[in-house]
Parts: sequence; structure tokens; C-alpha cells
Amino acid sequence: MSLSSYLSPTRLLEGYLRRCLTAAGLTSQTLSIDSETTIHFWGPSSLDPSIDDKPVMLLLHGFGPSAMWQWRRQIQAFSPSAFRVYCPDLVFFGDSTTSSTNRSEVFQAECMAKLMEKLGIEKKFNVVGTSYGGFVAYHMAKMWPEKVEKVVIASSGINMRKCDSESLLQRSNCECIEKVMLPSTASELRTLMGLASSWRMLRMFPDALWNDFISNLYQKNRKEKIELLKGVTLGRDERLNIDPLSQEVLIVWGDKDQIFPVKMAYELKEILGDKTELEIIEDTSHIPQIECAQEFNKIVLRFLKGSQ
Repeated sequence: MSLSSYLSPTRLLEGYLRRCLTAAGLTSQTLSIDSETTIHFWGPSSLDPSIDDKPVMLLLHGFGPSAMWQWRRQIQAFSPSAFRVYCPDLVFFGDSTTSSTNRSEVFQAECMAKLMEKLGIEKKFNVVGTSYGGFVAYHMAKMWPEKVEKVVIASSGINMRKCDSESLLQRSNCECIEKVMLPSTASELRTLMGLASSWRMLRMFPDALWNDFISNLYQKNRKEKIELLKGVTLGRDERLNIDPLSQEVLIVWGDKDQIFPVKMAYELKEILGDKTELEIIEDTSHIPQIECAQEFNKIVLRFLKGSQ
């Protein structure tokens, strides 16, 4: 059973999300960052001088729907009163695309750095990344310490090893990672949401609704997204290949996370250096910015702005 486009709950919700972001002072924009790559992002209008003196925040989404589905509550909280917010779609998500054959998260970091340069962001900016977006945030901070002020890494197992990926497959009862992260059936999406969210009510959604989500949010650029999953450089073997960061870092994690178990958060804090803080949000799974948005926002705001 499928839902026609004009009755699609996903399309209706997408319209609501767009109105929320517009009300927060952001506009939908597209920018060619080089001859191969075009990035779609939500950002402030270049005609709005009131945000020039605000600190800059770059929000990097996880593997799944486009950025506006994952960061709506943060954009509403932080823009435009506290930050000059930029919320891009990573390459092959939303309307961002490239003709390059590079599929690594390092390439995503390079694209985000080029975007900020093209936007004329000359002062240091804060990077907030969740899950896959945390991989990208880590590489940006590592490669451009002179550009990145502070780093927030949420629910992001950048310290994963090959055994962690194998454990995830066991928990999800799937034979390959794309079955977990790129569901193509209602059953697969229900499994993913059971791992990613602690909201039990999601299990009650009918197949028609899950299938509507899949057709609208998971089908576009599916081949390229599978290549992105296979192109991740982190966690390919049992050896950790990450280094401490020079910036102040905040790690935020849900204690019920079943994608990246919370024990990884404690290990990551020790790896990233003395300037790293860890905040655990109770009774929350892999998407604390959605499940527990108010507490997540309070934690991030305190870290980025301190006593201001």
C-alpha cells in the first residue's frame, strides 16, 4: 500500500519543516563550491546585516534524511538570536551532488570547508556534527584547526573499530551495513528506528507510513549513498586511526544509543584530549538532538557560549 504524493505525510511534514527554518531566518540556497560539486544549504540571507557579529555555527547531519529533518529544533533555538547558522546537506543528501568519484568522509569535510570559504566566512566557526556528520566534523577540526573554533560531536563513533560494525550488524540482524542505514522496506526502516530512537510509539506506525518515508527520504541517490557507506575511512580494521584535537571538544551521547553504544563515548573522551567534555543524556538513544532537543540545546549552548 502506498500513499499518493498529495496525501503523503512525509511531503506535508517537509512543508512544515521548511516553514520552520524560514521563520528562523534561514533561506534555502545552492552554491557551486568548485567545478564538480554543488552544495544545497540553509543559511541566513546575505542581505541581513544583523547577523554579521554573531558567532558562526555549522550543523552537519547524520546518515539518513536531509539536514532540515535532523536539525530543525536546533535551528529554531539558535538562529538568529545566538548564532549565524549554516545547515548544509552533505554530498548526495538532499540536493547536494558531485561528479567526483571520491566517497570518503574526508571528501565531505573538504566540501564543507570549501562551502564556508565560498560563503566568505573569514572568522573561526563552531562545528556541530551528529553521527556521520560527526565523522565530517572531526576531519574538519583536524585538517583546519585555524578555522574551527569549537567542536561538538554527538552520537558519533569516530573511534569505531571493525568489530563495532560487526556488533551493529548483529544487533540489527542484518548482513550488510546498507541494510541498516539505507532501509528499502518498512521492516528495515522499523528496525533502524528501533535502534536509533527510544520512542516506543514508532513501532506502532503502519507499513504505509514507513513506505512513504522510504520513497520520499531514502530512494534518492541510493547507489551513491551505498558508496559513501563503503567509502568511510574510519573503522576499517581493529586499529584506531584518530588523533587528539587541538580545539575544545564537547561529546554528547544518549545512554541508550544502540548504533554507537555509550561505552564508545567514554573511550572517545580519553582519546580526543584534555580539552574534551562529555555529556550523557539519560533515556535517550542515537538522536538526542531530536529525542531530547531542549536538554541537547542547553548543553551545546553552555559549551559554545559559556557564561555569555
